[in-house]
Amino acid sequence: MAKQTTIAKEVFVEGTGLHTGNKSKVVFKPAAANSGIRFIRVDLPGKTEIEALWSNTATGMAVRGSVIEKDGARVHTIEHIMSACFALGIDNLAIEINNNEPPILDGSARIFAQTLAEGGIKELDAPKEYYVLKEPLHFEAGKTKISAYPSDKLEIECTIAFDHPYIKEQKLGLSDINKDAYLNDLAPAKTFCFDYEIEYLQKNGLALGGNLDNAIVVSLDGIHNKEPLRYADEFVRHKILDLIGDLYLAGKPIKAKIVADKPGHQNNIGFVKEFVKRASIQKDTEAEMTEVAQTAAGEKILSHEEVLKIIPHRYPFIMVDKVKINEAEPTKATGYKCVSGNEGFFQGHFPGAPIMPGVLVVEAMAQTSCVMFLSKPDMRNCLAYFMSIDKVKFRRPVKPGDCLELKVEVLKDGGRRGKMKGQAFVDGKLTTEAEFVFVIVDKE
Repeated sequence: MAKQTTIAKEVFVEGTGLHTGNKSKVVFKPAAANSGIRFIRVDLPGKTEIEALWSNTATGMAVRGSVIEKDGARVHTIEHIMSACFALGIDNLAIEINNNEPPILDGSARIFAQTLAEGGIKELDAPKEYYVLKEPLHFEAGKTKISAYPSDKLEIECTIAFDHPYIKEQKLGLSDINKDAYLNDLAPAKTFCFDYEIEYLQKNGLALGGNLDNAIVVSLDGIHNKEPLRYADEFVRHKILDLIGDLYLAGKPIKAKIVADKPGHQNNIGFVKEFVKRASIQKDTEAEMTEVAQTAAGEKILSHEEVLKIIPHRYPFIMVDKVKINEAEPTKATGYKCVSGNEGFFQGHFPGAPIMPGVLVVEAMAQTSCVMFLSKPDMRNCLAYFMSIDKVKFRRPVKPGDCLELKVEVLKDGGRRGKMKGQAFVDGKLTTEAEFVFVIVDKE
């Protein structure tokens, strides 16, 4: 059973805030179970405590950083601390700060993560709790699109795009946001801005503590910094770092596959608000620690690892990530396929205008059907083959960053021969539909 945690001993950092330019000292202290993460303004009368929750965010100010407020007290730019806390699995923490913004340090979350790690992680006598999803969730605001799909861990795929000759578009997918992956692949990624923004930001009271030591400043043809980039795709890595911090404003760690296109703090928080409404809380007790995520009565979501145990398909031809089945509806199933920009078929289909081949969308529906049938105990040593495909219609293209929801239903069941109807959706809109006949045979 995974338990809630805090840090074992007090640690601190100090420096200058990125946006306010104010100097501050941040002291991290152990906290009791179920107390969550709280910022405490020790410089104010009464030492106002502000819980790090989306409900306490000053969303109108969340343009260049996440800001929380309560009873007139604010703490700016908390996302790097929150991101590090999530990665280290810290559930409860008292954060004393003697000004209104934590220090930016080197512009990344690396020093925060290292400092918290030096404090040690201490288990508490309470089960860890998570937010989990039963159904996909789609959020859209302005140019931002964020979708979430059921998963047994936090996975993130992120795409950023700027109308700028140097950055343009970057994509990155991480299949498991654990401590080691975070420290190696995300924590060192620095915040960034464009050189033409600096004067505007400073006139509006932002970036007052920024410099080339704590931010990457991008010009038309490169960067102004003497220090080279820490990663070739550092900009999208920092966006994921920020997104993790904003996701942790849910108040509990999230288990879901997040697919984000052009995320930003204000819209990230808007997404978290909707996520918490739709999600349920799962306690990590002995009874719930199973390989298959249980949802409604009789319903279960087969993880990717479970899918690979059921059907023989492997990279590069595995076209379904997870499958939801329900004992109460044995003739239906729903599969999920998150389409990464790294899919091999995009290299030639088509350069400059990537579109998932329609036949592979049909294949994804067929694999969903395979999982539904071959997960039955009496068919675990079988294979399924196409016999025919009919009534295929491609209604809209599937592109990198899309997440397919694959709904299949049995039209005719002849035991080991049957007819299926499949529909594929992206953001609730139908992209592909088909009917297909299959036959199930023994592997021998």
